[in-house]
Amino acid sequence: MSDRTRSHLPTDYRAFRRRTDRNLALAVVIFLVGVGGTLIALIYGGGAAALGLVCLSAGAGMFGLVWLILTLLERWANRE
Repeated sequence: MSDRTRSHLPTDYRAFRRRTDRNLALAVVIFLVGVGGTLIALIYGGGAAALGLVCLSAGAGMFGLVWLILTLLERWANRE
């Protein structure tokens, strides 16, 4: 590898992984609510989409809560 390529490699792998995990969790929530709500609206109409969005948001909230708990446990376990 050349010096130019090496200078662009990440050096803090833990921060890189945390950032990637956060971005993936956000993508899951957006995909769940956005795509799920859109599909419900296209198939069943607006009234069902409103109720579906409430249910999908509750599911996304539970996913976020589990992700937050696991993240906090990981930070607590890695304290030095």
